[in-house]
Amino acid sequence: MKKPIQVSNQGVTLDTSRRNFLKLSGVGLAVAGLTLIGCDDNDDFQIIEESKYDLGTGDVGVLNYAYALEQLEADFYTKVVNNFYTGISSIEKEVFTDLYHHEVIHRDFFKAAISGATDHVLPKLEFQYPNVNFNDRNSVLATAKALEDTGVAAYNGAGKYITNPAYLVIAGKIVSVEARHASAIRNLINPGSADFSGDDVIDANGLDLAKEPKDIVMAAGAFIKTPFTWKERGIN
Repeated sequence: MKKPIQVSNQGVTLDTSRRNFLKLSGVGLAVAGLTLIGCDDNDDFQIIEESKYDLGTGDVGVLNYAYALEQLEADFYTKVVNNFYTGISSIEKEVFTDLYHHEVIHRDFFKAAISGATDHVLPKLEFQYPNVNFNDRNSVLATAKALEDTGVAAYNGAGKYITNPAYLVIAGKIVSVEARHASAIRNLINPGSADFSGDDVIDANGLDLAKEPKDIVMAAGAFIKTPFTWKERGIN
């Protein structure tokens, strides 16, 4: 039986006095007041072994996939803002703080929404950053760029697997925020250039790239310490 899940961002406090495209208004499009309809009972979530989880099938699998990626981004930006790199500018600090809040909202939204719709929710994951120097500007920005570009391509690639129109609308709203994140990071790396929508992430039709879940997990695999599978999409 399906049940409606109401999710809001009440209790989250952000500074909304600065009106730029990264502010809460952008996040509000993605998470404030959204309603999810509970997943069908036949959307399976499987425990493959004691410490390894399968994301599941159908829409449950896609939602858990998005939740895994949002956990990664939220974890990364938490580490960034808890110990800003040496010499960070006020603008960079502002951008990273905004991105931190946004990704935490996205992560908590997926956790609440999936938990309210099914018992089969991906647990909290652990992450590692073996090649990231959090005290080095170039290292942090390069990693943020990789994560944001990957996040946009992930949502674009997974959209075709969503069957519930309500979920597709939500994914579309969240990926629009992720694309703004990617542009903001690219502008910090190369201010005033066209890199904010570079040819490496925009195709010949002027659209953001879309990548299959298997390729996304392979690209992000170095950061993911907790193993999981998504057999429906060839991730073993």
